[in-house]
Amino acid sequence: MRLRELRRDAGLTGRRLAALAGWHESKTSRIEYGKQTPTEADLRAWCEHTGSLDQLTDLVASLRNIQAAYMEWQRILGTGTKRRQKMSVKLEAETAAMRWYEPSLVPGLLQTPAYIRQVLALVIRFRSIPDDLEEGMAARIERQQVLYHGTRRFSFVVAEQVLQTTLGDDSVMLGQLDRMLSVMALPRVTLGIVPRRSAIEALAPNGFVIYDNRLVQAETVTAELNISQPREIALYGKLFAVLSDRAVYGEAARRLIQDEVEKRRQGRYL
Repeated sequence: MRLRELRRDAGLTGRRLAALAGWHESKTSRIEYGKQTPTEADLRAWCEHTGSLDQLTDLVASLRNIQAAYMEWQRILGTGTKRRQKMSVKLEAETAAMRWYEPSLVPGLLQTPAYIRQVLALVIRFRSIPDDLEEGMAARIERQQVLYHGTRRFSFVVAEQVLQTTLGDDSVMLGQLDRMLSVMALPRVTLGIVPRRSAIEALAPNGFVIYDNRLVQAETVTAELNISQPREIALYGKLFAVLSDRAVYGEAARRLIQDEVEKRRQGRYL
């Protein structure tokens, strides 16, 4: 644990740190072993007495992140899909630059209505949540207006697998692939595709979105992670840079999409 390391690096025993901070002598060990959550005042005292005030910002971010960071899908989606879409509207409207990576599905802001229907129906069915499909679709389509207004910049990077993963049927996918071709012409949108045969320099098993340099959202099977620690955001930024470097853009990206269009038109996925 970082707090224990800071204490040890300062050459302090737990009892001595408690005495300096005016705590009960057991408080130091309770915090270090996760039996007591420190307050921001506790963290400031800890850093002052261990000579590590340069660590305070990250530690406070960690503390504030504890309850907000891990949000179980069953809690987020407990009333259906619409609420989750509405949560994104404000966040996306307040973001100047968005970086979004997806390994298997088209990013939500780029999805067609038919594709959205398939995605949300799958979520509703798999998670056994209230069926508000039409409301959820309308809310996601509303979110997409952010692409067309203001001065925000959007950088999307997807794995080539995104083009090949079938949602619904070929007609749904053909419409979605055409949509991806069209968004590439938007002035503040860049879309890169990481070819499936690219050499791997970093592992990115899950999709994630970076909002400016203040928040990262990443999805797991059971929960959505909201990451606000500066050092963790920086690491996601580094990962996105690696993926961006491996991606192809412009005409090369169009060729990959058009190849998938031809395969589906010829029924080569049957």
